[in-house]
Amino acid sequence: MDPSPAEAAAFLTRNAVDALPEGGLERKLDEAARHGRRLRVKLGLDPTAADIHLGHTVVLQKLREFQDLGHTVVLIVGDFTARVGDPSGRSSTRPVLSGEEIDANAKTYQEQAFRVIRDDPDLYELRFNSEWLDMPMEELFKLARTATVAQMLERDDFAKRFAARAPISVLELLYPLMQGYDSVAVRSDVELGGTDQTFNLLLARDVQRAYGVPEQTILTVPILPGVDGVEKMSKSLGNHIGVSEAPEEMYGRTLSLPDDAMDQWFAVLGVERRPEATSPRDLKRALARGIVSRFHGDDAARAAEERFDRVHVRHEAPDDMPELEISADRRHLPELLAESLGVSRSDVRRMLQQGGVKLNGEPLPADRLDLEPDGLDGAVLQVGKRHFRRLRERA
Repeated sequence: MDPSPAEAAAFLTRNAVDALPEGGLERKLDEAARHGRRLRVKLGLDPTAADIHLGHTVVLQKLREFQDLGHTVVLIVGDFTARVGDPSGRSSTRPVLSGEEIDANAKTYQEQAFRVIRDDPDLYELRFNSEWLDMPMEELFKLARTATVAQMLERDDFAKRFAARAPISVLELLYPLMQGYDSVAVRSDVELGGTDQTFNLLLARDVQRAYGVPEQTILTVPILPGVDGVEKMSKSLGNHIGVSEAPEEMYGRTLSLPDDAMDQWFAVLGVERRPEATSPRDLKRALARGIVSRFHGDDAARAAEERFDRVHVRHEAPDDMPELEISADRRHLPELLAESLGVSRSDVRRMLQQGGVKLNGEPLPADRLDLEPDGLDGAVLQVGKRHFRRLRERA
């Protein structure tokens, strides 16, 4: 039996921060039920980085809940607004990416989002906001008239920057309006976002009203802190865990989370929590297994934990590891490791200086930039705590 509008609204808002206006979602659900239609539930993501991380999955999971109740989610890739840069939560103007970088990042979003939401053409729609935001100047003027500068400066981040005489570009002031116009273009009934998006989501209601479109309701979800336990999870801060990362990397990075941030991760990510008497060590391991299981399955989670114990508890090399081909003219460590690990040569030199590169368990000297000329076939090269390569000599 399908839930009533009141029951569905209670389920969808149970772990949300705000549902505005009060009672609005239940009214939308009731109207949809009476007219036999699906709600259109919108989420916008700017492709400013190639990876979707755990922080994104909090709101993606809420989208999935709407799908499970039979409603259509509209995922908007902000390929146009990304050229502006969302100022939400920023203390300075965000660097602008090139069109090529934005387009490359956008291509990865849908595939990764399907790790959480359902790939069902009746319940899913993908749109790019360049479809409607590449508008004539006359239309831009019309959009700009829907809000005032004073209204924009009510935003906490803009207000702080204005008071500090920090730069605020006119283009940044247009960003919330462009995001609001997305809601007009797709006729959004509900829009989701993190708590840092509240101003933008509410402003979209004003924009919809100005264009004669029924106003959306909004749901905001908690912000997930990164593995540092302090800052919002962000690839630019390096405190993220990508949903497509390898199981062992996902497991190991979760274990680096400070103990006092675990409660928030369990709650925000919806991972089942162990009894209160569980030790912090076992609790964190359960959290790591739960996260890996969600994206890679139970078998991968068990294997990731065993690999972690083998390498970091028993200090043994893992059974399976990628091979790294060496030869008479391929022995320069900065070149080999930069290519194999996707880091810079200067990063490799720094790791050598810190004793972070080991050969068969022994740290290599800081000035050892080239491997020995022979006798290394089958040797194990370790970089940092989690990266291993088995050397294979080729003629």
